[in-house]
Amino acid sequence: APLTHPRPARCPCPLSPVAEQPFIVLPPLMEWIRVAVAHAGHRRSFSVDSDDVRQAARLLLPGVDCEPRQLKIDDCFCASRKLDAVATEAKFKQDLGFRMLNCGRTDLVKQAISLLGPDGINSMSEQGMTPLMYACVRGDEAMVQMLLDAGADLNAEVVSTAHKYPSVHPETRHWTALTFAVLHGHIPVVQLLLDAGAKVEGSLEHGEENYSETPLQLAAAAGNFELVSLLLERGADPMIGTMYRNGISMTPQGDMNSFSQAAAHGHRNVFRKLLAQPEKEKSDILSLEEILAEGTDLPDAAAAPLCASRNSKAKLKALKEAMYHSAEHGYVDVTIDIRSIGVPWTLHTWLESLRTSFQQHRRPLIQCLLKEFKSIQEEEYTEELITQGLPLMFEILKASKNEVISQQLSVIFTHCYGPYPIPKLVEIKRKQTSRLDPHFLNNKEMSDVTFLVEGRPFYAHRVLLFTWPNLQFFPNQNVPTACFWLICQIFNKCLYHWIFTQ
Repeated sequence: APLTHPRPARCPCPLSPVAEQPFIVLPPLMEWIRVAVAHAGHRRSFSVDSDDVRQAARLLLPGVDCEPRQLKIDDCFCASRKLDAVATEAKFKQDLGFRMLNCGRTDLVKQAISLLGPDGINSMSEQGMTPLMYACVRGDEAMVQMLLDAGADLNAEVVSTAHKYPSVHPETRHWTALTFAVLHGHIPVVQLLLDAGAKVEGSLEHGEENYSETPLQLAAAAGNFELVSLLLERGADPMIGTMYRNGISMTPQGDMNSFSQAAAHGHRNVFRKLLAQPEKEKSDILSLEEILAEGTDLPDAAAAPLCASRNSKAKLKALKEAMYHSAEHGYVDVTIDIRSIGVPWTLHTWLESLRTSFQQHRRPLIQCLLKEFKSIQEEEYTEELITQGLPLMFEILKASKNEVISQQLSVIFTHCYGPYPIPKLVEIKRKQTSRLDPHFLNNKEMSDVTFLVEGRPFYAHRVLLFTWPNLQFFPNQNVPTACFWLICQIFNKCLYHWIFTQ
């Protein structure tokens, strides 16, 4: 039976979710076991560890954010029962060779290589990784140098097929040793690999579509300014994006390039460093993407320092993508930086930036964004302006007490309404309510009821007390409103045990 949270006997009604126990019904125990065992089987292990349970929680408990399994060096080194004796022996020898290299002892490199098999120093584990990749994961600079001296392949890639290497992590396919070193932020190892001739773009070949993250993309996403600077100096291209394996872009707006990675994570200094990188000269042969980009209109010359070259059109497309991601993730400062170099607004990015500025109570940014509304092309106006934009602007108008913001909003509302005449408003007739002369309030001569509140006498009239809820009356300064309201409530509820005389 499903595991349920204990319910108090006194409360027959179902429990509402709380912070400590957000799930009323938990998955069955057998489902936990099945998913955890599946994760253990994927890494070719005969036992379930705590990380397998966390990975099961990622799937079974919606809303729980457990980090993905970290790459472990000693994973997947086990022999399958389906192998014959000779293959199993070779597998154990290879396992021993990898473990000898992973212990960090450089004096065991020669002995370990002899155990790895026919591929020697470039043998791959069941994760599809070479000893050089594992050394880069650890950041072991001495071991990396020893493996390079022994002839390790700098640009070997993690395989993408799961037949021979069943425990390959999907996210690491086509990664190289340089990619792993950048991912873990080991700058000396990155420097060593680049000096030895490693490809700065990882496994990417010129002219091919990229289906894995480049080292620069990973460094930009992590916000590692020093690594980004180093990779740019060695010729890394921030314009390269990542595609899905089905050939479809991984984001609705386009490729997730280094600009988008830095903007999506709010790394403002890294984004500026990428932006300052000189553009690479391209050949005269146009790609399909560049042919399509030829029809992209640049923003007005007064607001755009980007020149009308073919490279700038591709860069403009990349910056629009970065602007979208920064707005989506709430990094409005990065969005404003991108806008300041001439990248035009889209309605969606403008609305998301305005929403973030309003939530963060940043009045100068709200004024700046409202002023920019007219720069949005009318072709960008969609249903989102009606369903999301106008309610947001009315909320700003309601909450703001700034005259400049109110005037800017009135201009936008007028622009949205258009040149049509405003229909005559039907006057709302209000029902006349009784009004009482303030002369009756706290007047000893006109009073027929006297209250003592905290030792002070307050003079009232029965007519006033009985009709208070229906009166439009403002008490004078001698009687606090709260006290007068309390007196009326007491009288109307017939609480005559209060001290009164007449």
